[in-house]
Amino acid sequence: MHLKWVWVFLCLSLVLIHTGCDRNQGPDPEEIAKRYVEWWEEGSYESMYDLLSHKSKQEMTKEEFITRFQTIYEGIGAADLTITPDFTAKVTEETTDERVFYPYDIQLETSAGRVQAKGSFELSKEDDETEGKSLSWRIVWHPSLILPAMNDGDKVNVQTLPSSRGEILDRNGHGLAINGTMEVIGIVPGKLGDDREQILLELAERLGVSTEIIKRKLDAAWVKDDLFVPILNLNAQQSRMDYSDLAGVVKKNERARVYPYGAAAAHLTGYIRQVTKEDLTNAPEAQYGTNELIGKSGSEQVYNEVLRGRDGKRISIVDSSGKVKDIVAEKEAVDGQDIQLTIDAELQQSIFASFREDAGTAAAINPKTGEILALVNSPSYDPNAFIVGLSTEQWDEWNHNPDKPLLNRFTKLYAPGSVFKPITAAIGLKLGVTTPGKVREIHGLRWSKDPSWGNYYVTRVKEVPVLNLRDALVYSDNIYLAQEALEIGADPFLKEAVKFGFEEGLPLQFPFPKASLANEGIKSEIQLADSGYGQGEVLMSPLHLALAYTPFMNGGKLIQPVLDSSEQEIRPSEMKEVLDSHTAEIIKSMLVDVVQDPKGSGHGADISGIELAGKTGTAELKISKAEKGQENGWFVAFDTTESKLLLAMMVEHVEGRGGSGYVVNKVAPILQKYYGNKSP
Repeated sequence: MHLKWVWVFLCLSLVLIHTGCDRNQGPDPEEIAKRYVEWWEEGSYESMYDLLSHKSKQEMTKEEFITRFQTIYEGIGAADLTITPDFTAKVTEETTDERVFYPYDIQLETSAGRVQAKGSFELSKEDDETEGKSLSWRIVWHPSLILPAMNDGDKVNVQTLPSSRGEILDRNGHGLAINGTMEVIGIVPGKLGDDREQILLELAERLGVSTEIIKRKLDAAWVKDDLFVPILNLNAQQSRMDYSDLAGVVKKNERARVYPYGAAAAHLTGYIRQVTKEDLTNAPEAQYGTNELIGKSGSEQVYNEVLRGRDGKRISIVDSSGKVKDIVAEKEAVDGQDIQLTIDAELQQSIFASFREDAGTAAAINPKTGEILALVNSPSYDPNAFIVGLSTEQWDEWNHNPDKPLLNRFTKLYAPGSVFKPITAAIGLKLGVTTPGKVREIHGLRWSKDPSWGNYYVTRVKEVPVLNLRDALVYSDNIYLAQEALEIGADPFLKEAVKFGFEEGLPLQFPFPKASLANEGIKSEIQLADSGYGQGEVLMSPLHLALAYTPFMNGGKLIQPVLDSSEQEIRPSEMKEVLDSHTAEIIKSMLVDVVQDPKGSGHGADISGIELAGKTGTAELKISKAEKGQENGWFVAFDTTESKLLLAMMVEHVEGRGGSGYVVNKVAPILQKYYGNKSP
């Protein structure tokens, strides 16, 4: 063969050999790294595993690889993972024909905040007979490919940094809802041993709960063998029991919410409980933690977003001995803010004690500032029971009690009865329909306007042949005020009465309903007459009733209520003029006579040395005149000197017990105690 052709043949052979090698070699290391990064960001851990080197696969199974990624990333709340390799900056001093290193930046969001770090890939070239390839680049696995600071034997530790819930204080700094301590029984699962089932059964019996409740808490996702798992906050009886014979059962003091005034302020404070799935679904924007305690009623619920703290998180890498090597991310805990209410806790407790299990409600205010001093409900419940651990028996007892201790009465509407009469009297004076000395000839205990009323009539308790407006209020005469309402007329009556705060929402975060005068207007003379003395369709809450009396003490101006002291600092006491000062003064003087006149319906509350004014009322709840229905007794009282207290109180079922006089006898000791400590 000619030498020229020999050289041609040799060159062609070399080319063919070279191109044949290229065809049998897989993608270059940069392409492999790109694939790995793409699957890493997507969370395609199974595909990532397929790109690992043979040695890496020998050290870790696919299931172990996937589980480790999922456990760590789910545990730290990983999201928005971004990996940015730098293929222009190989780690040249370590790069060879068989090994390649690429640096990268990693960013991700976690439950403890944003993480930014630097790491590097190592790829090695190795034999690969799959898909007809003889050589392939593969990822060399290392724990730093989960989080860059990790090494062999390291673990990721997620620690909650607990925050404190804000406390609820009264006007004097007394705690209504505070952060205290409580004895807690719990379990360290890893120490239960072989007698696990028997121990759980015995513990459930001693605590009076089902084993299912205990097991449910032990099955929570966060539980580990060496962690203390709280089972129940102990009441006094449970705390005295011995649990030392039960392996793995531990008793310790833990932080807890405490309600020092208990049942006396239960509906005002409310209580907290662990967040439910329903809470998480209904308020995703709140970002509640799965074990967070949130307000479920009362002030705890109303002010929850202010009171609740935000727990912090710390994500760290620890070595095999448990020593912290690196803090990956940390978010500081943020404590909740305290709320100071205008409530006087001692007055609150005094009013509650006066009910003595009678069903009823009361509201007390400072009529000059609008500060709410007490909001009382009876009967009540102990909110501490929800923290200790409410038994099924106690829950059933509360729910089946006919007096409904769980019902918040001070946010409900009631017929005011005769305590509404000063409003009708004031409207009549304002419009010139009546005068203080105007006499109405009324005879007998029943009255109806004319035959058009059929069998309907207005009744009164005392038969006084000649009455003026002052006497009508002192003796609480229904007929006089019914006649006055008819003279005023439905439209003028509604127009003036609504100014006393009816049909308006109270400027409070607490859910008070709007007081109403008539459902759909006043449809008849009978309804108008009944409305004149607080029956018909007139409905008021005890707080609104107290506020409606403030024009008689403030020169005709209606005060707006304040419950949160911080709101009082933001805005001054707001007043709205509803009467002229002369009319207001006339009504106030008549209400003084209600208490000071020996024949007055409120005379039982007269206190030596203090000028009190007030009005009694008995609201009848029945469908027809013929039936005997429930009677609710009312009494509204206030001092006229410094005007620092106005109290409106209602007791249910006063029929056969002296009517509103029964309430007067309850209010008198409250006032004596209050002014004995705080004389005007």
